[in-house]
Formats: sequence, C-alpha cells, structure tokens
Amino acid sequence: MIFNKMWAVLGAQVNKLANFFWTADPIAQMQYEYDTAVAQLQDGRKGLEQYRALVERVSLQVTNAQKHAANLEAKVKAYLQAGDRESAAKFALEMQKAKSDLEENQAQLKMHEEAYNNSLEKIKHASSKLAKVREKIQKYDAELKMSKAEAEIAQLAQTFNFDVTTDFGQIENVIQDKIGLNRAKSRVAADLSQEGIVDVKREQAAEKVMADQALRQFEMEMGLVTPETAGVKEDQKELGPATVTQAGK
Repeated sequence: MIFNKMWAVLGAQVNKLANFFWTADPIAQMQYEYDTAVAQLQDGRKGLEQYRALVERVSLQVTNAQKHAANLEAKVKAYLQAGDRESAAKFALEMQKAKSDLEENQAQLKMHEEAYNNSLEKIKHASSKLAKVREKIQKYDAELKMSKAEAEIAQLAQTFNFDVTTDFGQIENVIQDKIGLNRAKSRVAADLSQEGIVDVKREQAAEKVMADQALRQFEMEMGLVTPETAGVKEDQKELGPATVTQAGK
C-alpha cells in the first residue's frame, strides 16, 4: 500500500511536470511530436523498402517457377510424342511438383503484394497527415506570435497614456517646462543683444562726428581750407564741442 501511494504521488508530479512543459511552449512540443512522427515514418519507409525487396525476390521465384514448369511440360509432351513413356512419366512427376511450388509461390507473392500495398497506403496516409500537422504548426506559431504582439501593443497603449495624471504625462510636462525656459533664456539674450547694438551704433556715430570736426579744425588751422569753403560757420565752430557733447550722451 505504501509503495502504491508513493508511485501515485510520483506519477502526479510527473504529470504536473509534463503539463508545465506542454503549456510553457506548446509550439515546441508540437514540433517535437511532429519530428518524432517523421522519424518513425522514415523508419517505416525503410522497412517498407526492405519488404518490397522481399516481394521482388518472391516475384522472381514465381517467374522462374513458371519457366521451369513450362520447360518440364514441354519435355513431357516431347517424350510422349517419341513414345518414351518412362521418361515422360519422370518429367511429369517433376512437372507436378514444380507446378505445386509455383502455386505456393504465387500465393505468397499475392499475400506479400497485398501487405506491401496496405503498408504503402498507410505510409502515404501518415505522410499526408504529417503535412497537415506541419501546416497547423506553422499556422499556430504565426497566430501565437501575432496574438502575443497584439497583447503587448494593447499593454503599451495603456502604459503610454498621455494624461497629466500619469507618470508619462508628468514627465512630458517637465520636458515642456524646460523647453519653455530655454526659449525664454534665448529671447532675453536676444533682447539684451539688441540693446547693446543700439549703444554701439550711437557711440560709433558720435565718434564719426567728432572725427569730422577734428579734421575740419585741422584743415582751417593749417590754412588748407576756409570756413566758407568747408561749409562751416564760426558760430557752428564754437558750438561744435557742445554738439559733440550732446551727441555723446
């Protein structure tokens, strides 16, 4: 009783392990069963080839027996026509035995031919069933992969929810805030650079005015030109520094 219980428990554990492998990768299990059946079918085909060789040997024996019986029959007829009944009787007895062997060989040949044809039909039927099993394996494999991909896509669609209440939505808001801050910094820098350009342009204009006045003053002091020819009046000359000072502001 104890051993029976132990075997029952062990058998249950083995069944659990087998079910685990069946459910873990059913396609691989189907492929294994298919490969096993193909191997058995190949062995059966080799056996059928050997059996066919036996049928061919029996067929050859039947052919030779037919020829031997026909030859003996011809001899019996020849000795009868020659009046040699003793020799004819001798070959007639041998012919009778040869025809008996021929009938036995023909019966064996018929039996072997029927057995071979039956085995051949079984192997053809098994081959067709295996071809269908192979198609099913490919179909189920494709369907399993497609269904798995659809399930993963559905799960990703739920994970990648763009609502602000989810982690992804909060991360997206942080990214948008950083983008806005970077754009704001760029705008401020651009505005500040514009103000600097205005000051530079004003300073350059003032320097140019002062340079022109200094050149005209030098020309008048050296007598190279007069105030009239230079187009500069005395009051403008006196007011020149003030004008420059105002421009420099």
